Amino acid sequence: MKKILSALLFCIFSLLPAQTAKEIIDKNIELSGGLTNWKLLNSIVIHGRLTLGINDEYPLKIYQQRPNLTKTAIILNKKETAIEGFDGKKGYAMNYAANKLQEYPNYIAESFDTDFIDWENKGFEAKYLGKEKVGEVYCHKVELTKNVNKTMYYFDSKTYMLLREVKKDETLTYGDYRKTGALTMPYRIESSSPKKDSDYVIIINRIETNKVFPDNTFKF
Repeated sequence: MKKILSALLFCIFSLLPAQTAKEIIDKNIELSGGLTNWKLLNSIVIHGRLTLGINDEYPLKIYQQRPNLTKTAIILNKKETAIEGFDGKKGYAMNYAANKLQEYPNYIAESFDTDFIDWENKGFEAKYLGKEKVGEVYCHKVELTKNVNKTMYYFDSKTYMLLREVKKDETLTYGDYRKTGALTMPYRIESSSPKKDSDYVIIINRIETNKVFPDNTFKF
């Protein structure tokens, strides 16, 4: 009887339509606030703490604005010290050996939006690769490909929140999701790399949205 029941259930579930990559991405966007609200987001300021290695911890402030402006600063002696950014024309980062900001001509600026928002219009191909565990959580695994670049996304199979993003040289793990206005955002971000030389953890305590920044906010 158990074998018959198992076979019957297998047949029923086999006939159910499999989820597609597009459906999973759309569900994530819908449940995290909706496409309209994400597109109405024009700037954010992230307040938190950055941990490097075991003992190095700093107050942190990250500014981001459409389409790709960004500045990351740590707080030293109550003063903001920029360590990385892109001002629309120049990318820059801290040269710790010389203890000063340095322009990097080949700096690649990241888009304000994640790649999977409007992924079809951006020229990506999406593929659903089944379920896989991230820690103790079963996730939908979706691969986005554009040219030779591939990124793997792991969405919680119950909440559809993004738990992990795997790039060629970096893995980002997201957690502690909270409501921020109309949107749901992660308040913990952990980065790891194969060489382990640039790993970090960001614990966020506050996010401000759609602030108007002074003109010189992102300037190198």
